[in-house]
Amino acid sequence: MNDSKIFIGCCGAYCKTCKPFINKFCKGCKIGYELGVRDLNRAKCKIKICCLKEKKLVSYADCDKFSNCKIFSGRFKVGICDNKKYQEALAYININDYNKFILKAENWKSSSGKIK
Repeated sequence: MNDSKIFIGCCGAYCKTCKPFINKFCKGCKIGYELGVRDLNRAKCKIKICCLKEKKLVSYADCDKFSNCKIFSGRFKVGICDNKKYQEALAYININDYNKFILKAENWKSSSGKIK
């Protein structure tokens, strides 16, 4: 996995600009699993489990079913994250690529931002 891609959450969040990640409250979606420091079998996020463990994807942008996925939409119905912005991020990655997304996301002030 490209080193920069490790900062893109399975759901489309961008960890490097996320305040909980910056303040070390959050470990990020992927960091530590690739080196075995964290155990994916102990993960609780259903999106992460499906994306990384079951489908072995970089993010849901690589899944052709994410826009109709019950796991993905169920996570955001509880108001934990900004569903629309994360869906836009994933769609942007799917159409363009991860590197173009990272160039946009580097300027965000939180884990999500505007995709133009």
